[in-house]
Amino acid sequence: MIVPSNRVRILVATKPIDFRKGHDSLAALVKNELRKDPFTGTVFVFRARKADRLKLLTWDGTGLVMADTRLEEHSFTWPAVKDGLMSLNHAQFEALFAGLDWRRVRAVEARAPEAVE
Repeated sequence: MIVPSNRVRILVATKPIDFRKGHDSLAALVKNELRKDPFTGTVFVFRARKADRLKLLTWDGTGLVMADTRLEEHSFTWPAVKDGLMSLNHAQFEALFAGLDWRRVRAVEARAPEAVE
């Protein structure tokens, strides 16, 4: 599974896309419709109309990287279909990419230990 580092932003485009789109078409969609820069290293997540496929687009510093995945028997849990973006934390992204219900995932924040006397 592809898992971006914890320092990378993950943005989900809530509106389904034409899954025939490639690198350049998705980058143009990010720039023109979503009003974001596709060359910042942010991972953009897109879904197909049937919600059984995902595409990821990111800039790795040398070029655009696109990955896709498909669920054979189920569909991905997806936010309400509307125009716009939503942000996912890394735990939610991992659950989404694995085909799990990402809405039930909560990242646990690490706390510094208290001083021992």
